[in-house]
Amino acid sequence: MYAAAGWRGHSTAWAGVVTTALLAADAVTLATTVTQHGPVRTAGGLLRADALSVWMLLGVAAVALLACWASPAYLAAEHTSTSRARWYGVLLHLFIAAMATAVLAGNLGILWVAVEATTIVTAFLVGHHRSRTALEAAWKYVVICSAAIAVAFLGLVLLYYAARHAGLGSEQALDWATLTGYAHQLDPAVTRIAVGLAVVGFGAKAGLIPLHAWLPDAHSQAPAPVSALMSGVLLPVALYAVLRVKAIADPALGAGYLRTLLLTLALATLALAAVLLIGQRDYKRMLAYSSMEHMGLIALAAAIGTQLAIAALLLHMAGHGLAKTVAFLSAGHILHRHTSSQITDVRALATRMPLLAGLFGLAVLALLGFPPAALFASELGIARAGAGGGLIWATAAAFILMLVAFAAIAAHTGRMLLGPPPVPETVTADASDPPAAFTLTAATPLIAGLLGVAALGITLGPFADLLHTAASIVAAS
Repeated sequence: MYAAAGWRGHSTAWAGVVTTALLAADAVTLATTVTQHGPVRTAGGLLRADALSVWMLLGVAAVALLACWASPAYLAAEHTSTSRARWYGVLLHLFIAAMATAVLAGNLGILWVAVEATTIVTAFLVGHHRSRTALEAAWKYVVICSAAIAVAFLGLVLLYYAARHAGLGSEQALDWATLTGYAHQLDPAVTRIAVGLAVVGFGAKAGLIPLHAWLPDAHSQAPAPVSALMSGVLLPVALYAVLRVKAIADPALGAGYLRTLLLTLALATLALAAVLLIGQRDYKRMLAYSSMEHMGLIALAAAIGTQLAIAALLLHMAGHGLAKTVAFLSAGHILHRHTSSQITDVRALATRMPLLAGLFGLAVLALLGFPPAALFASELGIARAGAGGGLIWATAAAFILMLVAFAAIAAHTGRMLLGPPPVPETVTADASDPPAAFTLTAATPLIAGLLGVAALGITLGPFADLLHTAASIVAAS
């Protein structure tokens, strides 16, 4: 897809940008239609777009556009061969297509198939570099996520069983809109087991405990644009599946059951991420554990479940996706110039590469929740929702754990940007073949991502109604 040499002049070098830009335009058009006229669906009901799925599609399109925009420069810096670059491009587009299908699926079975498809496609992308560690990470990813998605499949089978015994036809038994309407008629005992299995299975794809071990390895070994897509949208898409299950579970079982389960997963994930961030020595793994931290906070917001909490949750997904994309893309450029992902090997970046250091630093500040980033508003909303929703102590514990993670990330990033200059031989990969300069052209998608994070933190503009409608779909159940 992207040739290693002369990519600027190659007619197909920007094909990925064009296709994802068209996806973004389609998402905006669909958002306008849904906001004005309500949900739309295909004739067979296999695909359905409501405010929640369109909000997620906008996030998928935005992050995919940034990742594809940055990919030509990234592959050129790696001196990737034409054949491998073409294979990378095909897999990247299949990955994006699978995530778009997942959020537009009107049937939980199709949603499951799309999430499983992301596992198959991204396994090859995680192993793109073909090193021993990359292949080990790919196999670990496949084994753990396949086991997790099998658990989710068993949950959906039981949910189908409960729906059929409630009188729904075979074509409607996994239709999430129909299931939500008939939730009161589902057998509580079967539904309780089904929901627990589905949440644990899909939660593993989101990096939640206990099946989380794949995440730091896969994120650290995948190419930077792939890591950006995995952290920025794959994890939220998995949590989107949890939200669809929640919309069925709450009216069927009451809010208490899933609230307890999500609270347990959220606090355990936050605690583990905070502890592991303290002693972290690898900056790409640091960003991966940061993703676990943010997914834990999103799970907490889902547990709270009020209109404010779900709206803050959705805003947090969008802001985290854009900020983490910029952070991973910046980390990829740092890796090209140091041939090491060790924090100790990156020093005085602010004085040696001010533009790259500035973008990486701003992305980290956005992830830490500094205004005007969207994560400041979303975290404030989650805190308010927790205090008003009767979960004061759980919310306080979560934010204390986030404060620990905040301090660890700030300390590690500070050492990279402001530490003493490194030993000269650790700065470049090979003195005879130094890395290309980090130009404004390579920086443009990163700047666009940061502007998007800031814009979401200041105003939602025409997407405000879409966000509130999307939140009501889950919160009203």
